[in-house]
Amino acid sequence: MKYSIYNDEIKKEIYNKYENICGIDEVGRGPLAGPVLACAIIMPKQSKIEGVKDSKKISKKNLSILAEKIKKEALAYSYGLENAKRIDEINIKNATKSAMLKALNGLKIKPDICLIDAERINTDIKQLNIVKGDMIEYQISCASILAKVKRDKIMMKFDSYYPGYDFFNNKGYGTKKHYMGIDKLGISPIHRKSFLKKYFERQLSLL
Repeated sequence: MKYSIYNDEIKKEIYNKYENICGIDEVGRGPLAGPVLACAIIMPKQSKIEGVKDSKKISKKNLSILAEKIKKEALAYSYGLENAKRIDEINIKNATKSAMLKALNGLKIKPDICLIDAERINTDIKQLNIVKGDMIEYQISCASILAKVKRDKIMMKFDSYYPGYDFFNNKGYGTKKHYMGIDKLGISPIHRKSFLKKYFERQLSLL
């Protein structure tokens, strides 16, 4: 099942035809360190939590508040992740799809259809991949918010295990403090080596 454009007419068709509609999204494709993490969620079709939208457009404070509201209303939700080592082994795109599939398979309710942000995964469940789905489809936005909050907590915890990279604040993204930490300490066990090849090549060229 695939549409080139997701609009109100298609959404109405899906919501009328299917009962358990699952939204799937991921966070953490771009960071230099930490896992890629996906969330699969089934929200009641009548759910309309105010403020739900793409997690990248929500303040840190409101993210936590919305996440708790979403979890209370959700019929089911589950997470899946792939760590830095696995990302290096199979590449970030395949790791993202794997994390999404793990999240889907962890649901206590089997969905009738999956609405997925931009990707297609290997499942026999009907699926619709929606470009910019986290911005235009409520179920995916809910998944985006839970995934973001979950991954942020993981990275903040990693900061205590691997101090010096400012993981608490940058969540693994390539900030100035993060690169300074790499210069001083080298890479940690949660760094994605495949993401740092160009950085180290540039550093060597300066020698």
